[in-house]
Amino acid sequence: MHLIDPIYVASGFGVGLLVGMTGVGGGSLMTPLLILFFGIHPATAVGTDLLYAAATKTGGSLVHGWARNIHWPAVVRLASGSIPASILTLVLLWWLDLNSETARSLVNLVLGFALVLTAAALIFRDAIMNRYRRRVEQLDPATTVLLTVSVGAALGALVSISSVGAGAVGVTALLILYPQVPMARIVGSDIAHAVPLTLVAGIGHLATGAVDWQLMGTLLVGSLPGIVIGSYCVVRVPETALRLVLAATLVLVAGKLASDELQVRHLTSTTFTSGDLAIGSGSQIKP
Repeated sequence: MHLIDPIYVASGFGVGLLVGMTGVGGGSLMTPLLILFFGIHPATAVGTDLLYAAATKTGGSLVHGWARNIHWPAVVRLASGSIPASILTLVLLWWLDLNSETARSLVNLVLGFALVLTAAALIFRDAIMNRYRRRVEQLDPATTVLLTVSVGAALGALVSISSVGAGAVGVTALLILYPQVPMARIVGSDIAHAVPLTLVAGIGHLATGAVDWQLMGTLLVGSLPGIVIGSYCVVRVPETALRLVLAATLVLVAGKLASDELQVRHLTSTTFTSGDLAIGSGSQIKP
């Protein structure tokens, strides 16, 4: 117990509280938190958060399954696209064998994009559904299946690199593609699909050693009771207000990631330029 850092426990509790109240925000808050505030390497933060998400969402999917709040055809179709896409993405990253700095930049860039995409899904969810739901209702079943698999593939690649996207983006896509399915079953289906996806992606990162088990356990100590309390408080806090606050937070975090990345690139460029000047002056032939 002396190894449990109270700061990490408090962070896990805060993220768990938001997840319990909104249904999203796990990866989109935890991964940036680990990178920006605790200095964890982005690759390790993503790998740890993926297995952390698999553990927390397993409990949620069991609850939803017991309540029959999972639309299994949608889950299977999403997984048919996301699992192969996740494996291919991980194999590609392994084949590229990126160095530490390049991997950090890749994760930060994809993470920033995923955060903005998640924020947009939170803010404009109703507008997107009103715009496209009527068109989707006219699609034949085969096209709906194909679109679901395609959405799953996109989520698989995005989540495998950044650990973000399975929540708000997945829910929004399911609401559009399955307008006849109740909201509770949409949320349950999204959580059920996130379990195998985050588990496969997390195992892929584990194979490269990019998982901190002690950190994950410490986060779970705080997040599990946070999710329970958040789920209890959800009826007492307006959902719209929570979604807007969460979306604004994600945009700010994405901006911070982008700013840090630009600063690192500027410093690297300055270092290389200074080094080139020093080499050039040192190579001059004295008369």
